[in-house]
Amino acid sequence: MTAATPQLVVHRDKELMAQAAAARLITRIVDAQAARGTASVVLTGGRNGNALLAAIAASPARDAVDWGRLDLWWGDERFVPAADPDRNAVQARAELLDAVPLDPARVHEMPASDGVDGSDVEAAAARYAEELAKAAGPGDRLGVPAFDVLLLGVGPDTHVASLFPEHPGVRETELTVVGVRGAPKPPPTRVSLTLPAIRAAREVWLLAAGEDKAGAVALALSGPGELQAPASGAYGRSRTLWLLDRAAAERIPPQLYPPASA
Repeated sequence: MTAATPQLVVHRDKELMAQAAAARLITRIVDAQAARGTASVVLTGGRNGNALLAAIAASPARDAVDWGRLDLWWGDERFVPAADPDRNAVQARAELLDAVPLDPARVHEMPASDGVDGSDVEAAAARYAEELAKAAGPGDRLGVPAFDVLLLGVGPDTHVASLFPEHPGVRETELTVVGVRGAPKPPPTRVSLTLPAIRAAREVWLLAAGEDKAGAVALALSGPGELQAPASGAYGRSRTLWLLDRAAAERIPPQLYPPASA
């Protein structure tokens, strides 16, 4: 089994999935901090990403994390004003970040449309790429840090971050961050990590819950290629983990990936 070979964990329902994913992430952060003194996580938005953060906030185990030694990044962001409630970072602060003692210098939000770059989403993407490059170590790939865990929600169309099927961003092979225009899901303008940047992470965890995600999960795991199903191109250097509920897993061919229920 290679790092790109997905491992599946299927939970009874979305609530249990969020709680189990939260416990798993807390453990992974604590282990990384014990090994290297720091940890680095890329957050995702959407209902499953936010549910995971809320579950961490509610967990007594959250105090095991040294929040001041945690770097937080984002896989994508809506290119709207900084205070817009649609922003992933605003939602993450409401669910968890404002409740834990993070070091503000280590919370790396993606640029907003009312920032120094104004409405120039390509300049905003380049600015985030520079921030990633500054944080990368000498042995890190592509000028991005070796994230301990990179979280991704899987969309009903198999998109991850803001990389949509057949869109230019999913074809990018050199840049680590791209501006996205004309996204099929509103708002149309976004900033996103690319697949090469995603694949620099030690571990990539893909989250999907609900029957509306079942078709996307089955398609992505059937190996159609990342242009048709961007989620199939999201994998980590040491591990790729799909965290699902039963509804999202119901259409996976069992002969392809027999799930390990939890």
